[in-house]
Amino acid sequence: MPRNKRESLIYTVLMCFTMVLWMSIYNVTLHMGALNLTTIREAWIGFPIAYVFAMCLDWFVVSGPAKGFAFRFLVKPESPVLHKVIAVSCSMVVPMVIIMSLYGALEGCVKGGNFGPLLIIWLTNIPKNFVMALPFQLIIAGPLVRKVFRGAFPEGTVLA
Repeated sequence: MPRNKRESLIYTVLMCFTMVLWMSIYNVTLHMGALNLTTIREAWIGFPIAYVFAMCLDWFVVSGPAKGFAFRFLVKPESPVLHKVIAVSCSMVVPMVIIMSLYGALEGCVKGGNFGPLLIIWLTNIPKNFVMALPFQLIIAGPLVRKVFRGAFPEGTVLA
């Protein structure tokens, strides 16, 4: 886990990149009905704006309250590291899925030129995204990003 603000920013950049890219591919695949090169291209085209939005959302809106919730209700500072990682990850995924699902619904309505079904699209996107985002975060993205992060930045090398 990051030890200071600089480490936290680097970690967030890596984690957001991984999660937004994967979830973009997943959502475009759901929308297009197949996973192929066209799907990946479409996901990549929409990725930059979604990434910037997710980074800002994570850094300025979700991170503080999610960590506060995790350490107030789920774990204590003396809890094992794995418990803290799982608690913070789960606390981050829930609001990120809710808000990014709204982002995706808005994006779809803008492309289609019809905002009538926005609420239905958003509410149906939330469970679809949650069932992918939480396991992906806990099983793949989290361990992968932590390994890459600590491999590139051993503890104590990024100063506060």
